[in-house]
Amino acid sequence: MVRAGMKNMFLITGAVMGAGYASGREIWQFFGAGSGLAILLFTGFFILCTITILNISYKLQSTNYVPVLHQLTGKKLAVVYDYLIFIYLFCVTVVMIAGSGATFESFGIPFWWGTVFIFAGLMIIFSKGIGELLNINQLLMPLLIIALFVILLVFIKGEEISFQSNWDSQDNWTAAFPFTALNILPLIAVLGAIGNRIKSKGEIYIASISSGLILGFITFIYNTSLTELAKQVELPAIPLYLIINNYGQVVIVVMMLMLWLAIYTTAAATLLGMITRVNKKYGFSLLKMATIMLVIMLPFSLISFTQLVAFIYPLYGILNLYILVKLLLYPIGKNNR
Repeated sequence: MVRAGMKNMFLITGAVMGAGYASGREIWQFFGAGSGLAILLFTGFFILCTITILNISYKLQSTNYVPVLHQLTGKKLAVVYDYLIFIYLFCVTVVMIAGSGATFESFGIPFWWGTVFIFAGLMIIFSKGIGELLNINQLLMPLLIIALFVILLVFIKGEEISFQSNWDSQDNWTAAFPFTALNILPLIAVLGAIGNRIKSKGEIYIASISSGLILGFITFIYNTSLTELAKQVELPAIPLYLIINNYGQVVIVVMMLMLWLAIYTTAAATLLGMITRVNKKYGFSLLKMATIMLVIMLPFSLISFTQLVAFIYPLYGILNLYILVKLLLYPIGKNNR
């Protein structure tokens, strides 16, 4: 039970910690100074929503996100959110491909090499099946989590940054709602695809609580670091690069590798959500459908990574507020009885 719960925890964190999150761009887009309460609320909301999604998936033994949507919104509104989720997953995967190109560019390597590299990596993982995706997340996500923890805490200690900046004022507490709403959408898609793999309620609580606490703490210390940096310079497209820039070439290479792994795991998770949805109708192999999807996406990845994050993430953060409310109220609603 514990092992299965941890596997799902890494799948959850892998779905959230993509190019926007791990680079710091997504966190800065929503938070900033005085966001301590907002981040605390996000942590609580995220845990509750994840528990609800997994409970529904487990109850329905789902293999894609459509039954979960039906349970949450009813069949009529589920049709609307079905399209919204699919478009969102498409856009996020495009953002990940663009993020891979941007990461390669930061080392002076052509953008297109980054897109080819992630394309090949996704082809490999989808040739192995869903089980291999879970195994890859279990291997890669601990590395990313530990690396982010260490570099952010070292930066905060080295710069003698106070956490007080997060608590000076709480005018930004409402950011918790769109930020949570944004991050639960891929979870519905990804966790809806593994309902038939969940064996017990214990797995659900282990995965939900541990992933929520990890993401909440990383968000808090990341936001603290970015708030301090923003007082000194304008933050670049990848704020993480500014944090690691003074720690030597080895640290830079390691952290940019970790960033790419975050991009890779999120692209794999969002692509899985799309494929399991489409395959309900067409029944293609995972590899064939992944190839078709990625070929369609490649031209869109040429749009600026920063522009994609700045436009798509806030927009969907607002559009998904209804789903967030439904998830938070679901445990006490009539649908759960």
